[in-house]
Amino acid sequence: MTNMTLAIPHELRERMEAFKEIRWSEVARRAIEKRVEDLEVMDRITVKSKLTKEDIKEISKRINSATAKKLGLK
Repeated sequence: MTNMTLAIPHELRERMEAFKEIRWSEVARRAIEKRVEDLEVMDRITVKSKLTKEDIKEISKRINSATAKKLGLK
């Protein structure tokens, strides 16, 4: 297994200290693994997509705007 060094803010480290029973390296490993799995799924879904980056930006912008409106943030 490969080791990785992770930098976190001092304030976060202090808060983590309150939960000494937690294996934070395991939490980080699982979070990284989950993110990689999500990205692999996205790659499989989008591999045949004909959307351009500009199309994706426009769709994202519309989704964000609609979500903000729905949540009353706009």
